[in-house]
Amino acid sequence: MSLHTTPHGTVEAFFDPATWTVSYLVVDPETRQAAIVDPVLDFDVKAGRTSTTSADQILARVAEQGLSISWILETHAHADHLSAAAYIKAKVGGQIAIGRRIQQVQKTFKALFNMESDFVPDGRQFDHLFDDDEAFNIGSLKAQALAVPGHTPADMAYMVDGVVLVGDTLFMPDVGTARADFPGGDVRALYRSIRRLLALPGDTALFVCHDYPPAGREPRWLTTVADQRAHNIHVHDGVSEDAFVAMRQARDASLEMPTLIFPSVQVNVRAGEMPPPEDNGLRYLKIPLNAL
Repeated sequence: MSLHTTPHGTVEAFFDPATWTVSYLVVDPETRQAAIVDPVLDFDVKAGRTSTTSADQILARVAEQGLSISWILETHAHADHLSAAAYIKAKVGGQIAIGRRIQQVQKTFKALFNMESDFVPDGRQFDHLFDDDEAFNIGSLKAQALAVPGHTPADMAYMVDGVVLVGDTLFMPDVGTARADFPGGDVRALYRSIRRLLALPGDTALFVCHDYPPAGREPRWLTTVADQRAHNIHVHDGVSEDAFVAMRQARDASLEMPTLIFPSVQVNVRAGEMPPPEDNGLRYLKIPLNAL
């Protein structure tokens, strides 16, 4: 856990070492309203068993501070961890929200997983779908949803009180950028999304969703626009779109699929709900063979 103070609120980070994911609790001290961003549902892939240790750490802080949860914000349908959004909503309420283009992602993965016929890929599983540049509030904190497609079509960043939670679009400068080879990914769109973020003032704080630190460095998740523009190993100032595309495509071709991509995506396009039980009362996660 670590705490960062914004002009009017706080951003508290929770790092999950099993998936290298950083979840956030964004708090308006004036109203005690808060948002939870990218919460993790723990999943033991070998045993096929879920648990809630990571999410419960955030909920403990919510209870400790006497907070009311306004939003549970997803930056995208993650491929590396299952979302705890549904679990958190059941415990403390809040609207589960994601970018409107989740509909495109749902259509793609409904076909891949041959999901049940009554799963409708129109985003209704979420409480709110954000449009690009849509304004919203966390208590008295002003916030804005920013579309940053490329890693997936539906990626969103959230600007809250002058800081930005960037999701998977950017990593720490010594790690670089997100991959763009998942279904619906677009490497040129990713470059343009990154340049959109890096056009913000240099002192803008950026909070990343993952850190995969090089040997010898502890995990970190707070950077700035200026740091990224000067030092990001993939997309510092002076790297052209064509050069980025060539680098990213070559790098993506060398990467394995994330361990949890199949379990994660079929849960995350459902806003953190598990697939419905089958006639024996059990729920199943599918693994499509030879499909990716």
